Amino acid sequence: MTKLCLLTSICGLTAAAITASAASTLDEVFSEGKVSLASRARFEYGDQPGVADSKAVTLRNRLGFTSGKFNGWYFMLEGEDVHALDSDSYNQAGLNPGGAGQAVIADIEGTEVNQSFLGYAGQSVSGKLGRQRFVLDGARFIGDVGWRQDQQTYDAFTVVGQPAADTTVTYGYLWHINRIFSDVRDWQSDSHVFNVGYKGLGSGTLAGYAYLLDFDNAAANSTATYGASYDGSAKIDDGLTVLYRFELATQSDYGNSPANYSATYYLGELGAKFGGITAKIGYEVLGADNGQGFKTPLATLHKFNGFADLFLGTPGTGLEDIYVSIGGKIGGVNLTAFYHDFSSDVGGADYGTEIDLVAAYKFASRFTAVAKFASFSSDGYARDTDRFSIELNFAY
Repeated sequence: MTKLCLLTSICGLTAAAITASAASTLDEVFSEGKVSLASRARFEYGDQPGVADSKAVTLRNRLGFTSGKFNGWYFMLEGEDVHALDSDSYNQAGLNPGGAGQAVIADIEGTEVNQSFLGYAGQSVSGKLGRQRFVLDGARFIGDVGWRQDQQTYDAFTVVGQPAADTTVTYGYLWHINRIFSDVRDWQSDSHVFNVGYKGLGSGTLAGYAYLLDFDNAAANSTATYGASYDGSAKIDDGLTVLYRFELATQSDYGNSPANYSATYYLGELGAKFGGITAKIGYEVLGADNGQGFKTPLATLHKFNGFADLFLGTPGTGLEDIYVSIGGKIGGVNLTAFYHDFSSDVGGADYGTEIDLVAAYKFASRFTAVAKFASFSSDGYARDTDRFSIELNFAY
């Protein structure tokens, strides 16, 4: 019913925006529109001691339409469907009884409206009202969880403006979080997101942000986060470019949170591009206070702290991640390897280490094949975990 009401309201707003136009202009709204199709077939294997192995064969399809613009206004509609070859061959995050006792692979079956919004694109300001993708600053705090088959989207009002040269200001009001569990486990929200980016320094982007997240039915994740980052690169000569990212943030309980804490986040990352190789080393800390770890509930969590997904939630003693990566292209295949050393921020405990490998190959312009392997070796935290996946993506 919520999705139907949202779809009806957005379509109503869209109709109101274009009814004043001539019939020929109305035709152009549709004739100049674009149909999109994104499909992904994936096999994923999960192995953990104490539970049965999981083997998930899933297919995700997204079919969408983005209209042409009328005086800057347009609309977008997109449906999403996720199906498994065998629903009981893996644990869908506890949502399928037949998958009990198996390793979790959080690709949940379901069909839903993925995006449905009215948009405006002007010369110095743009905005969206309705269900939409919303990603900021590499998805460390606000993301779409693009790795999982069911995308995370937001029922929201968002606006992006360029009030001055090299400056971008983003605001979002989020009232419903459509999480990756199909129609189940969504969050009711009363959240405000502020982000300002400045590129005038020449060698990178300086960003400041405030993420004030308040969830009615997930109060433990209600947080206020304030921070700043600097992300950039410097070309030393034709054969060498230095990369860097630095970030600092503080977080406390907010809204209806039952917790009482104040934790710090910081990141330092250095890298280099040379001879077709990209290498990085980083140190990331999600701090802890009063038994609460620094939280990133809306992030694309799979992208950070290891592809084995052992740290989707920060432990109550925090998380330190020392990592290195190296990547390059061989015969058209992009290859990247990662190594992580995990420990606690409080108490000095060793969590374990992880090795991740990724290979990606794009062919025939619209197809991309990806293989990924992750192996976590526990030092007392959680259990040894191995994951492997292979997938084929098609985009139109």
